[in-house]
Amino acid sequence: MCTSNRKLDNLSALILVGGYGTRLRPLTITRPKPLVEFANKPMVLHQIEALADAGVTQVILAVSYKAQDIEDKLKQEALKLGITLTFSHETEPLGTAGPLALVRNILEANNHPFFVLNADIICDFPFKDMLVFHQKHGKEGSIVVTKVNEPSKYGVVVCRENNLIERFVEKPQEFISNKINAGMYIFNPSIISRLQLRAMSLEKEIFPSMTEEGHLCAMELKGFWMDVGQPKDFLTGTCLYLASLQKISKLSSESKVGIIGNVLIDPSAKIGKDCVIGPDVTIGRNVIIEDGVRIKRSVLLQNVIVRQHAWLENCIIGWGSQIGRWARMEDAIFGEDVVVNDELYINGGQILPHKIISHSISQPQIMM
Repeated sequence: MCTSNRKLDNLSALILVGGYGTRLRPLTITRPKPLVEFANKPMVLHQIEALADAGVTQVILAVSYKAQDIEDKLKQEALKLGITLTFSHETEPLGTAGPLALVRNILEANNHPFFVLNADIICDFPFKDMLVFHQKHGKEGSIVVTKVNEPSKYGVVVCRENNLIERFVEKPQEFISNKINAGMYIFNPSIISRLQLRAMSLEKEIFPSMTEEGHLCAMELKGFWMDVGQPKDFLTGTCLYLASLQKISKLSSESKVGIIGNVLIDPSAKIGKDCVIGPDVTIGRNVIIEDGVRIKRSVLLQNVIVRQHAWLENCIIGWGSQIGRWARMEDAIFGEDVVVNDELYINGGQILPHKIISHSISQPQIMM
């Protein structure tokens, strides 16, 4: 669904990227979470590109941890997209509502609605549909909800028939709804009057009062959704994303490589003979994979080297890491610049950056 260009002029969006990314360690020890590549692209860039495609002209990033790294990386991307990228620096954590108050002068500069997003979600971003939905119901705020199979693990959203939100219930033990907050919002500038410049939660302090006043509606998301802020969900989100990408484009492959299922390979990667890759694998820029390697349901970030006849399954391998010959890796996540010696077995290890692994790990553990 689309709207006229006039309705999309001068739209702004705020992306909440200020956290330390502790759930995605050890990757986020050396890089801020928004710059961790998801499907060979910085995580936050997926959102920025989708916003630009929807006609958003100004994107504000609420930053704190490794803010300069984020700014240096994304400035050129913003120029390519033709948008204004503004960095709002938090000197102390402000939660999910405080960052809006910090940039109230920008968000109130025109009378248009604005988007607010959590930085670690991936989906078919429905920003054009969100705007149409929001303008149609005329309330102060709209949130996107998505259905889940096990609602007792989440805080659920209970809606009336007219899409007005009735209440939020945290981890219900009996079924009352299977819809949860998907971390994407659109608000009228009037919401700023509800906010204070302090650590403040949209979900706990702002949404309940908006719900009581009948000013918050829910739009159901169509298609896949995943919070990719921790390793297990990062891999699951990769599988969902690759499945959606398969529907609209042919994924990269090499004629000398056995490809199974959905696989995304950066054109700069070099892959030896007799390898079998897939399903659900992404291979990043300048990765080198030698002969006879088997990889499935894994993510290899930039500059990784996998030596001959290694086996990887359910792994995230950090930048510049090296996997030795005949090594077997399962359920492992490596930080940056980890070296695994030849013929080792790693089962469930979380390896911090700049480590050399010289012995097998047969039970899940964190290597300091």
